[in-house]
Amino acid sequence: MLLAEVTGTVVMSVKHKAFDGEKLLLVQPLDEHGKHAGSAVVAIDRAQAGVGDRVLVLREGSGIRQIVGRDQGVVVAEAVKMDWPVRSMIVGIVDRVDVPVLIGSGSGAPDGFLASGRVASGVGVATTRRAR
Repeated sequence: MLLAEVTGTVVMSVKHKAFDGEKLLLVQPLDEHGKHAGSAVVAIDRAQAGVGDRVLVLREGSGIRQIVGRDQGVVVAEAVKMDWPVRSMIVGIVDRVDVPVLIGSGSGAPDGFLASGRVASGVGVATTRRAR
């Protein structure tokens, strides 16, 4: 799976039957700090995402076939064998990503502590705990 940001929509007048009724979005992969990481990909949207949303993208064909198969009432053993030309599916909208960081001298916290931070409503929140 990967973290990504929805950057656009994809509209096709001619398409494979697997895409009938599916909303396709262009997503830009992100690293854990929210920076662009790699090339944009097209993904089927199963989370009702929109442009600007940060999303979780499943990038594994067998897992996607299981989701589609379940939606069509197909048992897992048969779903994984389905001929479905989709590699990327948006499976969730991300509210927040917390990334713990080991901090050292000069950071304001004792050496060997972990700091994690997040921003909520424009207010930064940081916590520390001893690293194991």
